[in-house]
Amino acid sequence: MAVSRFEEWLAGTDLGVTVRKFPEGTRTAADAARAVGCDVGQIVKSLVFVAGGRPVVALVSGANRLDEGRLGAVAGAPVAKADATMAREATGYAIGGVPPFGHATGVPVFMDRDLFGYHSVWAAAGRPDSVFEIQPERLRELSNATVVDLK
Repeated sequence: MAVSRFEEWLAGTDLGVTVRKFPEGTRTAADAARAVGCDVGQIVKSLVFVAGGRPVVALVSGANRLDEGRLGAVAGAPVAKADATMAREATGYAIGGVPPFGHATGVPVFMDRDLFGYHSVWAAAGRPDSVFEIQPERLRELSNATVVDLK
């Protein structure tokens, strides 16, 4: 399998993150949980939105539905889902494979507090068939996320 741009970026760091590929796919939270064999709440959905004309990323537990009003309140403006072009321009990745960090631009990241209810979580690794496991505090640190209630 081809190496993703995220994996290439990781190779130039000492972050200690290991990407795992699942041919059956990890595009949705349910797909990823089935592939990994974990609770759907342990899956990190990386959702790209636009707030006041600028992109933001919300890291949401796979078990939760994002409250766009709450995201807008912490982002400083009402939000709308980013289209595929905006998501790729802001993060460098296509929807369905957006990792929580290593983005093409300095996009602000907001992290769902519920992710801290798990010892480890699984996040997208730049492709719709790849994820990596990480502890929530390390995820917050590497993504420079603001932790908030997003559901």
